[in-house]
Amino acid sequence: MDITIHTSVLPHEDPEASLAFYRDVLGFEVRNDVGQGNMRWITVGPTGQPDTGILLAPPATDPGITDAERTAIAEMMAKGTYGWILLAASDLDQVFDRVQATDTEVVQEPTLQPYGIRDCAFRDPAGNLIRIQQR
Repeated sequence: MDITIHTSVLPHEDPEASLAFYRDVLGFEVRNDVGQGNMRWITVGPTGQPDTGILLAPPATDPGITDAERTAIAEMMAKGTYGWILLAASDLDQVFDRVQATDTEVVQEPTLQPYGIRDCAFRDPAGNLIRIQQR
């Protein structure tokens, strides 16, 4: 089988703040931006990797989601437990310094984990956990 990971989805509540984080802080390119107001779907991705992206989408817009589920999603986003993604960088310290220099919430400084991976963690403007590991 020839299957690749094309796009992962993360929720956002403030498209401008999310756009600024992924474009200006992480240096991702904007590939698509549709909709208006808080109902915007923005696709971003690492420069030079056109086949891999992140869709920043309004949460709970599926018409099949109940009001109770929308409430649960909003509560989980507020706690920062709803969305997360794992990224990798060749120079973790450089990325950490760049992100830390902004008002981004640092969850964990670069650390060698007991399982052998060195990584750090931040929260994006929507509260999503962004873990970045040393490639």
